[in-house]
Amino acid sequence: MVVEGSRAVAWLANCWRDLADALRVRVVRRGLYGTLLIAIGALSPAYLPRSSPWWTWLSARRAEGLPSKLIGTAATMAGLLLIMSAWYRLRPGARGGAPGDATGPAAYLTLKHWAVLAWWSLPFLAAPPIFSHDAYSYAAQGWLVHNGISPYYSGPGVLPGGFADQVAWVWRDTPSPYGPLAMQISHLLLHVCGFDPYWSAVAQRVPALLGVVLIGIFLPRLARRVGCDPAFTAWFGVLNPLLIIDFVGGAHNDSLMMGLVVFGLWLATIPGGRRYSSRSWAAGGWWWLAGAAIIGVGATIKQPAFLAAYVVPMLARRWGSLKVGETAITVTRVLTSFAVSIAVFAGISIATGLDFGWYNAVSVPGSVGSPAPASIVGNGVQWVMNLFGADPTAKLGISITQTVFLAVGAVVLALGAVTIARKRPATFISWGYLVVAIASPALHSWYMLWGGLTLPLAQPRRRLVAVAIWVNLALLCYDAVDMAWRNDGVAIGVAAVAASVFMTWIHQASVRVTRHPGHATHLELPATS
Repeated sequence: MVVEGSRAVAWLANCWRDLADALRVRVVRRGLYGTLLIAIGALSPAYLPRSSPWWTWLSARRAEGLPSKLIGTAATMAGLLLIMSAWYRLRPGARGGAPGDATGPAAYLTLKHWAVLAWWSLPFLAAPPIFSHDAYSYAAQGWLVHNGISPYYSGPGVLPGGFADQVAWVWRDTPSPYGPLAMQISHLLLHVCGFDPYWSAVAQRVPALLGVVLIGIFLPRLARRVGCDPAFTAWFGVLNPLLIIDFVGGAHNDSLMMGLVVFGLWLATIPGGRRYSSRSWAAGGWWWLAGAAIIGVGATIKQPAFLAAYVVPMLARRWGSLKVGETAITVTRVLTSFAVSIAVFAGISIATGLDFGWYNAVSVPGSVGSPAPASIVGNGVQWVMNLFGADPTAKLGISITQTVFLAVGAVVLALGAVTIARKRPATFISWGYLVVAIASPALHSWYMLWGGLTLPLAQPRRRLVAVAIWVNLALLCYDAVDMAWRNDGVAIGVAAVAASVFMTWIHQASVRVTRHPGHATHLELPATS
């Protein structure tokens, strides 16, 4: 017991030293200031429900008007610029990176990525949900469960009161499309928070943080096991401002889903305990079955997790060729993986008492406008049809377009499953999730994180990394302008977008990255894999 206690003390001391060392680096502090400003900006009226204690505090000081909106918008935009600047400076292989930004004894410090993540996430822990009302919906859906009402057949508006009042009006009468475990977690958090509507919504950040922790621990380790650069993976997949803002700040349940997916994929790469022939059904050991089970748990949070069940057995044993015997083994293992994940999903669904009612709400996300390509093109088609009076329902054009996008996405996904996944299963998981997100009727920045945080597993070339960074910027800018518009400060948002575009262009022009861009990194990964 004494030995174990001393080890625990030593471990805590090492963690504290890593945190203290990270905070000595100027660029880490810059990112911390950035998320702090974003958290302060979240106290402005843009996404803050009137029933929250912060609104009461603002009203008591008559600070809920335009000045508060503009100050909050300016603080948020400044914070975005700071966190993006800090992220660029930490990029492995970048000129003028973090070591040169350090001072004193930390001049050439090797940073631990988890310590940077912890500091940048800290200001969001008690802040209102960032750039989204979804956490308020989660709490309201948990309130429905508590009152014996299935969230899969009724919207939060069926129970008027504090919980429903916080939900964005477009979602008040819509059922929940989320998995049953997500609903029961939301229900549990209501009990923890004493059924306070606002703090129950803030508490939705707890499972989101668990997801971020799983991503932070296992994504770089997974990258190392599949032959990718763990430092670049930690930078792009873990320290990405979009992930920190949407998963930690926004408290989206996509975070826990992807955390479980990454954990399941990592389990699949654990070497087997005994030697098997490469032609054996059991090649690679049996850990991939545990990975498939974890994927099933992830699907009870959000159903897109099921896609990862396809590649889990291929991470343990590659689909070597298209010969009949080889293909038969792979197909059998894939079907087994899906069977295990579906069985776990079904078992948890039944145990929660919510069963499979989510199926009735799968179309809910696409019922509201979003920057999804299907919606943008669909609105254009609908406008033309309305112009000629070809659609009296004013919905047919959008419906057809969304169906076409889904069909095309399914074809692309199927082709990738028998080509890319066969040789590069880790690559397929990233591209597959990106295809699913882009082809869906609804698209939000946190949807793009499904494939975005796993993009380093595809070993992207320099040009693709550049494109990914620009897409990352576009998603952040969309959130920024939307927040500024809600606060009547569009001009401030546009100015911030212009500054961020210029900063990104300068970064892209100055950085030097190879295909494996971690050779000159100053981000250190744990030694154990």
